[in-house]
Amino acid sequence: MASSFTGPQVYQENFDPRVYLDTYYGAVTGVFIKDGYMDFILKKLHKTFTTGGVRGESMVDIGPGPAIYQELSACEAFKEITAADFTDRNREYLEKWRKNEPGLFDWTPALKLVCDLEGRSGKLAEKEEKLRKTLKKVVACDVTKSNPLHPLLLPKVDCVLTVGCLECACKDEAAYGNVIKNLSSLIKVGGHLIIGSILGSTIFRCGNKQFSLINLSEAFLRKVITDTGFVIEDLEVLSREFDKAMFDICNHTSGIFILARKVKDVGKA
Repeated sequence: MASSFTGPQVYQENFDPRVYLDTYYGAVTGVFIKDGYMDFILKKLHKTFTTGGVRGESMVDIGPGPAIYQELSACEAFKEITAADFTDRNREYLEKWRKNEPGLFDWTPALKLVCDLEGRSGKLAEKEEKLRKTLKKVVACDVTKSNPLHPLLLPKVDCVLTVGCLECACKDEAAYGNVIKNLSSLIKVGGHLIIGSILGSTIFRCGNKQFSLINLSEAFLRKVITDTGFVIEDLEVLSREFDKAMFDICNHTSGIFILARKVKDVGKA
């Protein structure tokens, strides 16, 4: 029920970045490794930022959590990336990654795949360094605010990317629609919104903590994005095979990738 949906303060107090990374992206056993979601997103993003022609001066990555894999292709297409996340711990973890501190999560499989896709096999250290130079800022973010980056005011950007965030932040479809409008306010007309998400889910677990998810459908996402002044340029769904142990951790039925171009500003109701 909506009344029991996980609120933001629960994330601030209970979300553990390293446990999350190990659970969902850990080599071999990670949920998004086993179901192919990370490879799917990386391949879609590579295509988007190369042959898809999406590039520009600036991109904001909304709600990356402690993850950086979704920015590996983007750092070749934009001069600067801003990562914006809600929780202090996630932002602290990203800052540690930017500073190349020891003992952090090993992104070697993601780095290897992206380097191979780019025809730069073996250039993993160079890829990491390129992203560290391109990721200029890590800032606070609340997608429920009309300016999600408040109090920071940025010029409108060429692209907003959000992977695995909005389904956690929105308790119902009305809230999701408002969040898409809030994100649209950050984007230039002609710029792009990229969403990586999961469908058919209601919960995910991180260690011994359980968090809520909005149960999204492809039809709803198509409607809310087009109703908010975007034209969808690419949409693909990745079905997920049933695995009880994995479904007990996160019960989504499929993953989805959406690339949309902003054609107009749509005001709030």
